[in-house]
Amino acid sequence: MNAPPLASLNDLHTFATVARTRNFRRAAAELGVSPSALSHALRALEARLGVRLLNRTTRSVAPTEAGQRLLDRVAPALRELHGALDAVNAFRDSPLGTLRINAPRAACAWVLAPLVSRFLAEYPGMRVELVADDRFVDIVAGGFDAGVRFGESVQQDMVAVPLGAAQHFVVVAAPAYLAARGTPDCPRALTAHSCIRVRFPGGQYYRWEFRRGSEQVEIEVDGPLATDDMHVMIAAAEAGLGLAYVYAQYAAPAIAAGRLVSVLDDWRPPEPGFFLYYPSHRLPPAGLRAFIDLARRIHPDNRP
Repeated sequence: MNAPPLASLNDLHTFATVARTRNFRRAAAELGVSPSALSHALRALEARLGVRLLNRTTRSVAPTEAGQRLLDRVAPALRELHGALDAVNAFRDSPLGTLRINAPRAACAWVLAPLVSRFLAEYPGMRVELVADDRFVDIVAGGFDAGVRFGESVQQDMVAVPLGAAQHFVVVAAPAYLAARGTPDCPRALTAHSCIRVRFPGGQYYRWEFRRGSEQVEIEVDGPLATDDMHVMIAAAEAGLGLAYVYAQYAAPAIAAGRLVSVLDDWRPPEPGFFLYYPSHRLPPAGLRAFIDLARRIHPDNRP
């Protein structure tokens, strides 16, 4: 009689999910099991293999050297298997499965929320996991089917699909601030003003971009507050802390109410658009293909 295998396909999928997410709770939620059941399953796998695969602390989980070697070999094979199973979806009237998308918070609110609602209504066999995250995320390592970013932020080895209309930025300040400090008449005048700096989650500061005709400039501003949350930027600008560079949609209610005033309108910031992207070396799953087709039907001007 043949001995049972040391690890089943389900065991390997479970291990790869924990190793990828590096968090038992997130992995358990993704797999639909309890964290304690997941931990027990991983310990049983380690016992059968006779080697520790994961280093666990109260705050983190990370693969050991042996675990990383196993993950490096297993992850591509699991992706191939998932791709093979997804190929069956091509023969269904409607795709089945889960679509995982990583996107900035603004894209989730303005572009993806209505699109996802329409998608789920048209494809009831699908589920969507939409993760709002302003960081630049490796969607392959994170186990996502696709991501959303501005066009210039998408890596060259990705397929990018336009998603919705261009997004506009404005520079705003409270009327009281402008009365006290004056109104800047050109981007370079911002260096004499208090500005609310845009800080990326990775720690870098955004240089404010402007364009007038063929002239483009980038200004490194300064000020007492830096944040990656535009709601905080607008609240700080309303309080008179300085000028803020924000999405026009975020600032529109405060401008309409007179709490903020837009400046440098003749130096209009660039108008970037959101793009849905996925790896060029991987055939998109049926659910993602259906999502892209829907986006192009809703926004016909974004066809390639």
